[in-house]
Parts: sequence; structure tokens; C-alpha cells
Amino acid sequence: MKNVIIGIHGLKNKPNKDLLENWWKKSIIDGLKNIGRHNIEFEFELVYWADLEYAKPLDLEISDSKDPLFIQHPYTSICRSEVSEKESRVKKKILDTIEEGLDKLILQEKKISGIEKIVDSTIRRMFTDLDIYYHGFCKVDKNHIAKHTFRSRLLEVLQKYQHDRIMLIGHSMGSIISYDTLFENVFELKVDTFVTVGSPLGFPLIIKKILMEQKLEINVNAKPPTPDNIMTSWYNFSDLDDKITFNYDLADDYLPNLHSIKPVDVIINNTYEYNGQKNPHKVYGYLQNEAVANIIDGFLAKPTSLIARFLKMVRL
Repeated sequence: MKNVIIGIHGLKNKPNKDLLENWWKKSIIDGLKNIGRHNIEFEFELVYWADLEYAKPLDLEISDSKDPLFIQHPYTSICRSEVSEKESRVKKKILDTIEEGLDKLILQEKKISGIEKIVDSTIRRMFTDLDIYYHGFCKVDKNHIAKHTFRSRLLEVLQKYQHDRIMLIGHSMGSIISYDTLFENVFELKVDTFVTVGSPLGFPLIIKKILMEQKLEINVNAKPPTPDNIMTSWYNFSDLDDKITFNYDLADDYLPNLHSIKPVDVIINNTYEYNGQKNPHKVYGYLQNEAVANIIDGFLAKPTSLIARFLKMVRL
């Protein structure tokens, strides 16, 4: 048994798998360096699904910023941030008020005419990949249902390491695919640590779709369960300026699983910046953050001896 980190990327087109996987791993290494951990060896594999939606990957060789294959936000090594983690009470209060209002509109038994159509239309316009995931077929291979195909990519990699200790990191839409895949295969798979970064899993419409798929009652107080195959912990990292995570608090949206595991929310400062342009949703900034790095370091430091496994079983 070894410790393995598996990542799955989020929305929109990406560079080719090898390059993106390399950039994710570099970012994890940068984060470990930021907490004083150097030359840490670890196994990492990226689950890549952008090729199911886009015929050609983003290309480093393209310098024309108007070209659709131009990479606007490539990997960059971010210096260790001296800025304290953002704890804006005013911003939290605003976000909490928005969430409460959306919950009342979307997660209710009686439908308000037109609301769901408006929300679905917004997702269709702004987040094409997410709309296709829920409603359509893969763009590149139109014979395959997107939802099943995306999940099968992740399932294949999880099965590959099923006898190892796994940390699964889902970024953005990758966190939705991860949650759904774990729940769908709860008796087959085991994940030691689940990490979500820049996740929209708190958005009421996403929660509603999860409740519908699990055939659970839908109302303002309804909460999906944490998948029972998450064995040790679920950490959810958000930047309050990340528009995808304005429902940043997952702890009050998901019930604990059989092991008493539920999301632990951590607000961080995503310092990603390239050519003077900040992007608080970028995965590289999340992975390079010290709080995320501490969780990764703790996972990689876990012993794999028989004694450690016995103690873990007793604790669970």
C-alpha cells in the first residue's frame, strides 16, 4: 500500500493531459515548499476529461490572445503569500444572504414559475460543460452520455489504485464529478481524504440535482449525505473572491457519513496572478496555498504499516 494523490480538473478547455498533469504536480510541490517541505516524493495522476468536450487542447505555442486555443492562465510559481487569510465578515454575510435566498427559491417543494428555467438557462450560457454534464452527450464523441463518460474516467483511475491510500482532489466541476462518482460506487471504492477546491457543490441547483439523482426529498432543509467511502476526512477550500464558490460553506449543506465525516470548510487566499491579472479560482493558486499544502503533507506522511492500519480501523 502506498499514498497516492489523484486530481480531476474543472470547467473549460485545458492544455494537453501531460502538460496539465505536470502543472498540477508542480503546484503541489510549490505548496509543500511554502511550508518548508522540500524534495517530497509522491505519486500523482490527473483525471483528464477536457478531450471529451474539446477537439483540440489549449496550446502553449499559440501567442495570439484572441485564438481560442491561447492559454490565458498558465501555471506560474507563486511566491509564498505574506497576506493573512481573508476573513471578511461583511463579505461572508453578503454571501450567506445570497445563499439563503437561493435556497428558498430553488430548494423548495412548491415550484416558483420560471425560476428553474432561468437558472438552467444561466448555467447553459455561462457553464457549457456543466450543462452538458447534466443534460447531454459528449461534444467530441456524441454517442456517449457525458455524465456517465466523465465519471467513468475517474472511476477507472480510482480502481487502478484501489489497494492504495488515496487522496482525491477535485477542482471546480471536477468536485461535482468526484462526489457523484464516489456516491455511485460507494460499495466499491474507498478514498482516505477528499479535497475540494474552488467547488460549486454548495450551489442550490447542484444540491437539487444531487438530491434528485439520489431520489431524496427536495426542500429547503434537505441535505445530501457525504459518501460513505470517504474514510478519514473531507476538506473544502474556498477563496471568498472565487465566484464559483460563493456558496463557500459546505458543512451546512452535507450530512455526515457512517464514519461521521462531513465537509470541513477552510477559507483561504488564492494568490494566483499572471501578467498582472488575478484569478482566485485557478487551481494552481489553491494547490500552492499553505493550508492546502499542510493537508497534503499530512496525508503523505501517513504510515502504511499494519499497526497504523489497525489503529485506524479501531478509530473508525
